[in-house]
Amino acid sequence: MAILRNKDILRADQFSKEEVGLIMDTARAFEQDLQAGEVLDTMKGQILASLFFEPSTRTRLSFETAMLRLGGEVVTVADPKTSSTAKGESLHDTIKTVEGYADLIVLRHPQIGAAEEAAAATDKPILNAGDGAGQHPTQSLLDLYTIEKEKGTADGLTISLAGDLKNGRTVHSLVDLLTLFDVKFYFVAPPALRMPEEIVAKLKTKGIKVTETESLEEALAASDVLYMTRIQRERFADPAEYERLKGAYVLNRALLEKAKEGITIMHPLPRVNEIATDVDEYAGAAYFRQSANGVPVRMALLALVTGKA
Repeated sequence: MAILRNKDILRADQFSKEEVGLIMDTARAFEQDLQAGEVLDTMKGQILASLFFEPSTRTRLSFETAMLRLGGEVVTVADPKTSSTAKGESLHDTIKTVEGYADLIVLRHPQIGAAEEAAAATDKPILNAGDGAGQHPTQSLLDLYTIEKEKGTADGLTISLAGDLKNGRTVHSLVDLLTLFDVKFYFVAPPALRMPEEIVAKLKTKGIKVTETESLEEALAASDVLYMTRIQRERFADPAEYERLKGAYVLNRALLEKAKEGITIMHPLPRVNEIATDVDEYAGAAYFRQSANGVPVRMALLALVTGKA
């Protein structure tokens, strides 16, 4: 289908329900191909430029794996110190240069709004792989894909998000995407890291029930899904404030015993200390499955925006 062809993937709130359904269906089809051992040539002759100006493991490698699984090629910048940005080159000029080398561009950047700036500089599709504390739309799509695989549907679920809700681009994006579904939210954070008020207000305007609390136990008892996040050292100007907050929430097996039966535990990773390793053996601990789901979802996006799917 052509509804996503030549579109930039910039924000989680840009999608219609139809577009999200198409992405999920395409990802499921590609996952089935991978499980069957199919060798795909969907993106043969296409080149992805992978530009990462902030650290990344899962997002960068899953995008590059997705392109390679589709039979395409990848050129990459994985360290800003090795690019001309270290010499003062503007993002606009970087993108204008790279568009001459590649058919589509995935960009991670520390500046909020960088993806939009990149999209304005080129007609090639831009896929936002995270812009500072702003948006991470492809993460939200793989998160939804995970919820649907683990729970069957997002509709009717109570979903808790815990940790750094102020700076967390993953939670901002996931909340935006889930407004397309019939969900309830618990937002669990210390006062200094609460979900931005404009996001909470937008949800309430849409009639979505939101409970804000500092109690992880309260949220665990009521939730079908718990989405844990780390306290992000890199978002703090004051190291002492980070040290004060870094251990605000730690999920372990003892605490998990107080959770709603069958709860699914998610995390965008990397974790620091907010999920103890004794949780890993719990059947509903989905975070490594969640990480692996990035490959079929990003395969779907690459193929759809280039019109190859």
